[in-house]
Amino acid sequence: MIIHIVRAVYLLVVLAYTVSYAQQYQIYKQGVTYVTLYILIPAVAAFALVMVDMFWRRKRLQALSGLFFGVLAGLIIAYVLAQIVDLTGTVFGEITTQAAKPPPLELPIPSVGEGAAPEAVQIPAPPKISIMALAKVLLGASAVFICVSFVLQTKDDFRFVVPYVEFSRQTKGRRPLLLDTSVVIDGRIADIADTRILDAELIVPRFVLGELQSIADSDDKLKRNRGRRGLDVLNRLQSSNKISIRLLNAQAPSTDEGTPVDAKLVALAEHLGARVVTNDYNLGKIAQLRGVETVNINDLANALKPIVLPGESLRVKIIKQGEEPGQGVGYLEDGTMVVVEQGRDHMGKEIAITVTSVLQTSAGRMIFGKAESQKPRGRGPKDT
Repeated sequence: MIIHIVRAVYLLVVLAYTVSYAQQYQIYKQGVTYVTLYILIPAVAAFALVMVDMFWRRKRLQALSGLFFGVLAGLIIAYVLAQIVDLTGTVFGEITTQAAKPPPLELPIPSVGEGAAPEAVQIPAPPKISIMALAKVLLGASAVFICVSFVLQTKDDFRFVVPYVEFSRQTKGRRPLLLDTSVVIDGRIADIADTRILDAELIVPRFVLGELQSIADSDDKLKRNRGRRGLDVLNRLQSSNKISIRLLNAQAPSTDEGTPVDAKLVALAEHLGARVVTNDYNLGKIAQLRGVETVNINDLANALKPIVLPGESLRVKIIKQGEEPGQGVGYLEDGTMVVVEQGRDHMGKEIAITVTSVLQTSAGRMIFGKAESQKPRGRGPKDT
């Protein structure tokens, strides 16, 4: 609501100023057409600016600050170049060009009196054009253009909100999340994004996208399907209005094209102060050694699994044999492995078990139990 009020006030201010300017005597005496143009042109331009602001919803402070810094740097350079041009003209003399001066055109004017000599009217020569002034304008415009273009093309190499000011890496709060190839192919990141639990921006570097494309073009059918699945997940994330995601066409200054993708990802996260989202256990360890925080989707999934305590009862279907004699293995709906002692005799059956212990590993959670018909024997009188 406030932004609409600001837009309306802006339009009213522009319209009021143009009307007051058009009512001046110097403007009014030029005619109704000029007065109308003096009012309509600024008003239409202001309205067009408001419409652009309304439809350009995804504005980035980073791009605006980069544009501001580029214009500011260009104007400073243009001023320095103008001083150099003036100094050069003072030392060596101003070089000017002047259009060829035609001979004076004499127009005879008949005299009123008899015997009076005809008078001639000379047309003045064209004004002198200064090359130095033209050079200063061209150099200034070129400097502003080069600076703006340079800043907008390299702004992703810097982490700034105020132009080119990098904040401390220890700043708490929302930090961007760099997506690894493995987590994009996994696909669960899209389901997590749909829950609106992520309030940080997701960033997909170009080299990660390039790796996905190479996997999608692989001769191996399995790899090709995995790569295409990753590209579909990226399209789903980009079309979602519940998360902010962008492709970053930049890499850390300490890396080059020959650096492995994992090393590029860790270096870029370290440079941006971002976190790496991955399913790769080894990549997570390397990132921790570099001081880069990681978010492992598998750890998140394990943390969300229901907690099972020893002594509780579960029902599980035994689907295969275990490694130890007599063991049977089944799985819960969330994929948790359940190892049942003496469960081999119940292959293909769903039985009730009593949980004896729970083991948490890097690969996930494992539950150990016994069939309820074979509960552990209690301590008898002779054992005391």
